[in-house]
Amino acid sequence: MARWVLTQDPSVRPGDEHEGVPPMIRITEKTLEPDPGMPVSTWRLRSDAWEFLRFAVKRLALEGEARDAAANAEEIHRYLRALETIELYWAGYGQRYVRRIRELIDEGDPAGALDRIGRVVHRLRRTSVPGGPEQSLDDAELAEQQDDQDPRTRFEVLLIDETTEADRDGIHTETRRLRTDADDFIYDLVIVPSADDAIAALLTNPAILACVVRPGFSDRSRQPLSADLRESIEFAHAQAAAAPAAARSSIPSVQRVLRLADTLHALCPEVDLYLVAGAHIEDLAGLLTHRFRRVFRREDQLELHLSLLRRVMHLYDAPFFSAIQNHARRPVGVFHALPVGRGGSVVSSRWIRDLADFYGMNLLLAETSATSGGLDSLLAPTGTIKKAQDLAARAFGAQRSFLVTNGTSTANKIVHQALVEPGDVVLVDRNCHKSHHHALMLTGGRAAYLEAFPLNDFGFYGAVPIDRIKRLLLDYRARGRLHEVHMITLTNCTFDGIVYDPARVMAECLAIKPDLVFLWDEAWFAFAAFHPITRHRTAMAAAKRLEEQLRSSAHAVAYRAQRARLIDEETGEPRPDDVWMGEQLIPSPDARIRVYATQSTHKTLTALRQGSMIHVYDQDWAVEAEYAFHEAFMTHTSTSPNYQILASLDLGRRQVELEGYELVQRQLDLATSLAQSVARHPLLRRTFRVLTARELIPQRYRETRRPMPLRDGFAEMWRAWARDEFVVDPSRVTIEITRTGVDGDTFKHRHLMDRYGIQVNKTSRNTVLFMTNIGTSRSSIAYLIEVLVKLAQRFERERATGALPPLDDVPEMPPLPDFSEFAPAYAGEQGLPDGDLRGAFYDGQHRQLIEYAAPDVLRERVAGGEHPVSAGFVTPYPPGFPVLVPGQVITAEVLDFMAALDTREIHGFDPARGYRLIR
Repeated sequence: MARWVLTQDPSVRPGDEHEGVPPMIRITEKTLEPDPGMPVSTWRLRSDAWEFLRFAVKRLALEGEARDAAANAEEIHRYLRALETIELYWAGYGQRYVRRIRELIDEGDPAGALDRIGRVVHRLRRTSVPGGPEQSLDDAELAEQQDDQDPRTRFEVLLIDETTEADRDGIHTETRRLRTDADDFIYDLVIVPSADDAIAALLTNPAILACVVRPGFSDRSRQPLSADLRESIEFAHAQAAAAPAAARSSIPSVQRVLRLADTLHALCPEVDLYLVAGAHIEDLAGLLTHRFRRVFRREDQLELHLSLLRRVMHLYDAPFFSAIQNHARRPVGVFHALPVGRGGSVVSSRWIRDLADFYGMNLLLAETSATSGGLDSLLAPTGTIKKAQDLAARAFGAQRSFLVTNGTSTANKIVHQALVEPGDVVLVDRNCHKSHHHALMLTGGRAAYLEAFPLNDFGFYGAVPIDRIKRLLLDYRARGRLHEVHMITLTNCTFDGIVYDPARVMAECLAIKPDLVFLWDEAWFAFAAFHPITRHRTAMAAAKRLEEQLRSSAHAVAYRAQRARLIDEETGEPRPDDVWMGEQLIPSPDARIRVYATQSTHKTLTALRQGSMIHVYDQDWAVEAEYAFHEAFMTHTSTSPNYQILASLDLGRRQVELEGYELVQRQLDLATSLAQSVARHPLLRRTFRVLTARELIPQRYRETRRPMPLRDGFAEMWRAWARDEFVVDPSRVTIEITRTGVDGDTFKHRHLMDRYGIQVNKTSRNTVLFMTNIGTSRSSIAYLIEVLVKLAQRFERERATGALPPLDDVPEMPPLPDFSEFAPAYAGEQGLPDGDLRGAFYDGQHRQLIEYAAPDVLRERVAGGEHPVSAGFVTPYPPGFPVLVPGQVITAEVLDFMAALDTREIHGFDPARGYRLIR
């Protein structure tokens, strides 16, 4: 992810690389910058700068008065000047330590400088510092050296206040004095003087878990920051200013503190805020507690220290995982189900002992059917599972969350059954996961399919534009059936990485029907809740923001002004639909916020396979949904849920609360690195093409123009995600492979997996999707690039020898088929698109009502004017969406598309008998 470039030098030009410096870094007179187009994250920039500084100083120590020693020394000083700015935003050795390294080099002691640099490098690598010659260290450096020997987990706390160097030394000394051996963690302070520097620190340093504000801070930074970072700081201020203020004060100094607190909270709501003031804090407490966890006097240092440690302990708590650990350590007698529990049927076996050898005894000791003894019942949780679910709701910004052990397919069915009654119309993306289609079939809801924009050149769909959703809602209103429309279901982000703006979608839809329910399938988007930009396009964050907006007086004024334009004053009737379509609609302040999100936690965060969650933000939960939801949960959840999946979900929540920002940042940065490596390598760019926003999102849905906003800096990504109707998830890299001469399925199985052991999930006829995740490493990216180079060389050789067909012989894919229509027996009234999936599905189960037709026979019947009706779901992989659903009329366009597919897997199609039809 694009963390921060810390520079202001406008003289840097592309191509100013220096010998010995990797292509991602350029050194100028005053600055350390990434090469344009390469990832700009500080986790990489900072660590690489220290690594290369170490290399340069080592060379200086070895070469002495060699010919290029002077140039090398100047390069070293440029690194040091840049690192002096960077280190302001990180705890530990700090800016004075960097200045001391410079002094040692100037004094002709590169060995002493090298020792100090090595200590930083080992800390960044999280390795122990090897023993070496004794050095003259000051008290602060000795303290840091002692910290490196402490095995406890470290975190960092941001302190915002104007201080002198002596003040900072005193604060650090007092912080260390408060530590005890009984503390579970240790923390270091990052001390910055201004509001701007505080924002820069939060954007730069993912190790910050709490922030302490003192009123003596200044407003603007005096550091030489980059234009990108300065613009991002302004974005953060503007974001907070646009949100409704939770509290205001007539006292300027208090209002200033409130304004900073609002900005920091909007940027990183997971970071706890504490206020330390000098006097009359009892008068401030009631006003400030909406943003600050606690307010302290300056002399209450011990209480602040204990509060910081206790809060992190609360984040660290994984109640169900701890209960499982305790159960595994506890001697018990098993007179219950589950012979495998505690290894009973395994350790005494002569034939399956390798199960214990492979998985280990802890897994078997943790297996149990018990729900007591500190454990809990997933179906009716009151103890550790209930607490784990409450902690998940806190982490993901939901009002309530539920753990699911059967995957998001089951989670989707639970939500549909809880919210949809037979006959309810549900607007659903036709390109959604098959579980939504199956859920509508089970509940009896009437599916009204929404068409996403097609990407015909690549064989998959994008997302559903807001104007299509609005138009369909207005059509139902015009026909007097709007009251039947109950829910909208959309996938955010899509499998291929197209991301909606949920707040805008929900706001405009609620302006037409104020009681709509929204189900956002976020199977691939759980990670987004832990990054300051991507978070705003998650369902839960959008629901909370929309709820706050509806309460504000400014929103009420804007709503009344727009209603005057949309409603005829004389008749009280809505003006023509085109008037409504021409505006970005504003919902009534009385609209109800009812939002559900399902997430495959295991897909993008740490959890065992099938570990998923349901998050709820529903103002009408108690009166409209609670009972039905619990019944639906009971219907679809096993009475023997997998405890290891539940424990992994609990730990996955702990991880993202404590280090989610850092992990997501690294994930996005590595994806950008992969994309740029393919785009820049001469051989790779001849063979492959990285698809960007220009190819994946039509221009009319993008206000910004940059094809890869993250590549151009944090501010550019912020701008795109704030303004564009759709954006591309930067953690996904879709590569077109047309010039290889092989199809996506062959490329995936024969070349990537069979030859090199590289696993990918999705392909189309001419694309391969590479997804990074929080477990992706720089080494794995390097290996993938190496493999792509080898494959590109192979394809060029094979084409030169005639083993591959010429590129001109590659057949074109037919256009992606739109949903045709439901047959009259299942279609809605008055020409609207909804249909009865359940009725068609069950008709398709009666032997006397069905027939089979081979593709060529069916094509002749369609050409002759017949309208055959599908008896079931037909889902080819890829692309993975139902091309046909029960009750759908089969058209020539559908048959053309199916005939052109060369996929090995088509669910619902019998190659021997053909298509299953309703007579």
